[in-house]
Amino acid sequence: MSNDAAEQVHRQFLDALDSGMVRRRSSLGLADVGLAPDRAAALFRSQALSRQLDRLSRKLQARGEGFYTIGSSGHESNAVLAEVLRTDDMAFLHYRDAAFQIHRAHRVPGENPAWDMLLSFVASADDPISGGRHKVLGSKRLFIPPQTSTIASHLPKAVGTAFSIGIARKMGFDDTVLARDGVVLCSFGDASANHSTALGAINTACWAAFQGTPMPIIFLCEDNGIGISTRTPPGWIEANFSTRAGLHYVACDGSDLIDTMRAGLEAESIARKQRKPVFLHMKTVRLYGHAGNDVQLAYRSKDEVRAEEERDPLLATAALLIEEGVMSAAEVRGEYYAIEATLERQVELAIARPKLHDARAVMASIVPPARALPDTPAFPLSGPRRSDIFADDAAAMEKPQHMAKLLSWALADVLLEHPNAIVCGEDVGPKGGVYAVTQKLHQRFGSARVINTLLDEQAILGLAIGAAHNGLLPLPEIQFLAYVHNAEDQIRGEAATLPFFSDGQFTNPMVVRIAGLPYQKGFGGHFHNDNSLAVFRDIPGVVLAVPSNGRDAVAMLRECVRLAYEEQRVVIFVEPIALYMTRDLHEPGDGLWASIYQPPGEGVIGFGEIGVAGAGTDLAIVTYGNGFYLSLQAQNLLAKQGVAVRVIDLRWLGPVNDDAVIGAVALCDHVLVVDECRITGSQSEALMALMAERLPDKAAARIVAQDSFIPLGRAATHTLPSRDGIVAKALEMVGRNNRPERGGIANP
Repeated sequence: MSNDAAEQVHRQFLDALDSGMVRRRSSLGLADVGLAPDRAAALFRSQALSRQLDRLSRKLQARGEGFYTIGSSGHESNAVLAEVLRTDDMAFLHYRDAAFQIHRAHRVPGENPAWDMLLSFVASADDPISGGRHKVLGSKRLFIPPQTSTIASHLPKAVGTAFSIGIARKMGFDDTVLARDGVVLCSFGDASANHSTALGAINTACWAAFQGTPMPIIFLCEDNGIGISTRTPPGWIEANFSTRAGLHYVACDGSDLIDTMRAGLEAESIARKQRKPVFLHMKTVRLYGHAGNDVQLAYRSKDEVRAEEERDPLLATAALLIEEGVMSAAEVRGEYYAIEATLERQVELAIARPKLHDARAVMASIVPPARALPDTPAFPLSGPRRSDIFADDAAAMEKPQHMAKLLSWALADVLLEHPNAIVCGEDVGPKGGVYAVTQKLHQRFGSARVINTLLDEQAILGLAIGAAHNGLLPLPEIQFLAYVHNAEDQIRGEAATLPFFSDGQFTNPMVVRIAGLPYQKGFGGHFHNDNSLAVFRDIPGVVLAVPSNGRDAVAMLRECVRLAYEEQRVVIFVEPIALYMTRDLHEPGDGLWASIYQPPGEGVIGFGEIGVAGAGTDLAIVTYGNGFYLSLQAQNLLAKQGVAVRVIDLRWLGPVNDDAVIGAVALCDHVLVVDECRITGSQSEALMALMAERLPDKAAARIVAQDSFIPLGRAATHTLPSRDGIVAKALEMVGRNNRPERGGIANP
């Protein structure tokens, strides 16, 4: 798009000042809302800087030096919220909220918002928030985490952050990022308000507030009546949100500084003093197209565009200041021009600043920096408290137990060791989870630390992300693997990208526990036996752990918690459902799959450490999860036929320790990959590629699940690898069944 629309609005602003045709929109004055003249003038300067930056972004695009043109023109009254709220109130911002960040920056000594935004426009590596990776609003010092462009995906974590303030207080945990009386701001557009993610988040806030749970959040809906080119029906936002249970509705004219101040003060008072959620409906205008290449006249009439331009909030603020005697028209013009001149000088310097120079520089913030730890352990690993917690399980802890029981104890130890840790999810409370993995945690640690959520995976993950923003250590549970797809963007688009787009300044460490994978007997079908981990495997920076047995599960969970706590990582911990209650390996009653619980500090398994069972060199089986269980059974049968097998348990699927795998299979004549996930998108693809690249002369094949969903009943395992299928393929590969060896994919 040309710069015509922006320049037309610019000329109209100046012409109105010259002609004296500027009119205030409100009958109220500055004194009516307690706004001092100097603060009103400061708000105008923030609005004007935002407007001039919008104009400049389009000029930069035309020069090939700028890479972002979604502007804030028409939305500049969001700066009022930056005046009303404290600078330590966390703000999750709409992409049209440059004026908010500018004004908050002007309230914090040492900030230079104009220079910072110019660096982001030109994708400079000096950009103080993203390091040149994306044009995002955000600042560590200003308590503004950067947001992605995914529509409304920031609302769940904003709700989680607001919720975390109250639970931290209830927990007695004071080492939080936000103040005990803090408020969270979450802004978005009217089009975003229709997104299922937004509706779910607002519903979660209402659900909590309806029950009396503190929820100090302001949902700022900046309603300009259109989403790109799709109109919002007049009155829709008010009709949809003004009568929601548990939600206070406040409306204002976003073209009117005074009315916005009135509404902002009311919303802030409700959120801060009553700890209730507020829906602040600010009616705004969009003065240009959606972005630099969008021409509004393609879908709006000239009369509509003209009517929008007459509601220009910058012009309305100027009129207010002139009529109140704060500034003259000449002073307003002079301030406006001075901002433009300063930006034109600064932008040439910004263009010359360094850019990201190679792939390594781009990827440097995918994995966040490790946090500084105290010299002495902050949390005791033993003592009277632990003895009391486990008193009723003391006898059972002396005997071998299955994975579900062992994980339950491990979670209790995590909550003991980390007073900022919380467990949250569907049915994790008094019920103890579908498989009793969170059994007794609620009665031992209370509802502030073991949180029953509503049935909404986006809300669960949003709670975790938000709690992590506030210094808590969340362990959310997704009840079944197939359910994560309802909310995968909270991991992919939000949690995983936060350190990347903040240059490692913001992190949201957590361990997401998910019950999943196939072979569950007597229950399920696809939605309780999903056998695809592809959704996690291609997310940069995310750790994916899959234990195969109880002993490993305990050790790996502790390592996952360490990764989250010390290294600020986002970790996915997939627990094989079919192995939760398994005790026996080869024969009924052998008890070989049960283990005695090892207390913290014992049986450590490090990140990337593989497991190796056996030392045979005829064949190496590389597998994980249920595949390790089945492969050990096959190993036993193959030994009786003279085939010496070693079985490698990957344990860590994201990333796989390639060097350890190659080292473990190097001495073996053949390699068989056993993968319970589907042919397409499974770990087996990467493993076969690894063998081809690193050991091209090694005979390798794979047994993998078919590209099918899991059916119900006895047919549930027909498409999956089996013990007997592994044995048959192994014998074929080593030449013991008189059939020619072949690579590729074997039938399960």
